[in-house]
Parts: sequence; C-alpha cells; structure tokens
Amino acid sequence: MYANVYITPASSEQKDDLQSILLVDDFEAHLELMTAILEGEGYRVMASSDANEVLKGLKAGGFSPDLAVLDVMMPAMSGYELCKRLKGHYGKRYFPVILVTGLAQLEDKLTGLEAGADDFFSKPFNPKEIVAKIRSLLKLKMLQDELDHTEDMIFTLAMAVEAKDNYTRGHSERVSVLSARVAERLGLPEKEITNIRKGGILHDIGKIGVHEDILHKKEALSKDELEIIRRHPATGTEICKPLRTLHQILPAIRHHHERWDGHGFPDGLRGECIPLMGRIISIVDSFDAMVSIRPYRNGLSVDEALRVIMDEKTAGQWDPFIVDRFMETVNSGSEAIRVLYGHK
Repeated sequence: MYANVYITPASSEQKDDLQSILLVDDFEAHLELMTAILEGEGYRVMASSDANEVLKGLKAGGFSPDLAVLDVMMPAMSGYELCKRLKGHYGKRYFPVILVTGLAQLEDKLTGLEAGADDFFSKPFNPKEIVAKIRSLLKLKMLQDELDHTEDMIFTLAMAVEAKDNYTRGHSERVSVLSARVAERLGLPEKEITNIRKGGILHDIGKIGVHEDILHKKEALSKDELEIIRRHPATGTEICKPLRTLHQILPAIRHHHERWDGHGFPDGLRGECIPLMGRIISIVDSFDAMVSIRPYRNGLSVDEALRVIMDEKTAGQWDPFIVDRFMETVNSGSEAIRVLYGHK
C-alpha cells in the first residue's frame, strides 16, 4: 500500500476483474462521499489526497485503475497537471479522466481539454450524474480495449506467420521501418507516418491464405499458382477490414503491388490513383525482396538493388518522385541501412 492511497478491499465474493475508479482530491470529506457513492454502485475505489503518491503507485504497478476522477484545485499538483501525467503514463491506451471543478468558466474547461480530460462535472455534484458519466466512459473504455486487443492479435498473427518462413523472417518489420523513414523524408504528418509503419507490418498478412508449397517453390510458378499469390493483397484487406482502427492502412495492404504504369495488381491502378502509402511501401517492399534470399535466388547487395530501383524508375514501375525520396533516405542513412540488412 502506498502512503495516502486508500484502496477498497475486495471481498471474497468480488471478481478479480471488478472495475476500479481512482479518486484524487485534497478534501477528505469529498473523498469519503465519492468513495461511499462508488462503492455502493459496485466499483472498487482507489482514493488519495496525494497526487505524487498516486503517480508513484502507478509507476511501481501498485494499482491499475480503469478511470480517474480528479479534483482540479489541489495545492501540490493541480488536477490539470495530474491529468496530463496520467495520460502520459498510459500512452496510446485509452484511459478516461473526469475533472471535478467548482470553476464554470469556458477557459477552465478548455484548459482541461488541453490536458486530455474526457469529461467534467461541477461541485456541488449530483450523484446520479457522476455515476452516469462514469458508466458511459467505462463502456467506451471496454470497447476501446477490445479493439486494441483485436488489433494486437492481428499484428501478432502477421509476425507469427512471417516468422515460420526463414526466407521472409523480419521482412515486414524492415519494410515498416524503412517505409516510415521515407514518409518522414516526404514530410508527412506523424499520424500518416504511424499508419504507414503499421501498413508495413501488415502488408503481406494476406499470404496466410497461400500454401507454403507455393511460397517456398524454387521453380517458376504456374499460371494458377501466380494467380493465388496475386490474391494476397485482397485477402489481407478482407482480414483487416472488419477492424475500424485499421481502415486507414487498408490502402497499404491492398495496393502495395500496383505499378505507376498501371500494370500492377490487384486493381491495375495508375499514377497518382494509387494511394500514397501503397506507392511508398511498393518501393520499399521490392527493395527488401531484392536484397533478401529467396528459395529461387540469392539476394542482391544493397548497391545492386539500388541500381535496379533506379532502372525500374525509368521503366515505369514506381512513382519517380518517391523513388528519389527513397534514394535520399537510403543514402542519408547508408550505414544504418546496411546494418538493417546485415552489411550487404
């Protein structure tokens, strides 16, 4: 137990997954009242008047609440500052925070929103209102946790499928890293760079539907086998489409085999009709394949692969502008690239 942090003891009848609420308020009477209300609603309560002790406990893993209710006006650390730190602690995971304030000015709410607050209520508060807000945010958190879990499973599946093949192990991770660097060179916003990084990881997930005998075949593929291989962008799109959080990276999965001249697959898109992330990953994917050993050939050196990229640029396979940015990316970090590819 951390100093000044009261945690509702769980009875033998309570489940381990009981939802828990963190309360932080320097006024003991408010903590006692809120604790009584929330315990009466079946929540486990973690109550404290010391923001610093709360942060210590979270960092050490002493407790892990599902939602926080913070008083804004506290002497050692304001609710705004604690809200920022809690959001930073949980990173990309959704962690709802409600701020309690006696202030009613719009400016105060804007400060709270900038700190990351998800909702507000004012003193004196209505118990029914606060319970309704907490229930609503916890439902939202449960949905977000389920989405995050499903997304994590898809990424794990993609890596597990690739790890089974000695020839492609690490391919998607390298494509992800290098594609993100090209996106940075293009000056894209951080959100788009993140999507391209995710797209690099998942671009070949559709190969889960391709039999290993075809993927490992040393001889030339038959027409039917080639057609099966060409289905993997569409298959990967169908795998990821049900998850809304992955909708923005579907173009990377579906269109990383399109060609600038319109002779690619699966849709035969041409030029700027090909989504940008598809154009970026297409170049990096091809480069990584060139320098990697495959069942049917040895890998090229980095320099040899770069010469092929430049030759194919004029032949119409890739967006010329992005090829130039790709070359700049590789040349500006040549040593790091060679480390990534084993000094080839």
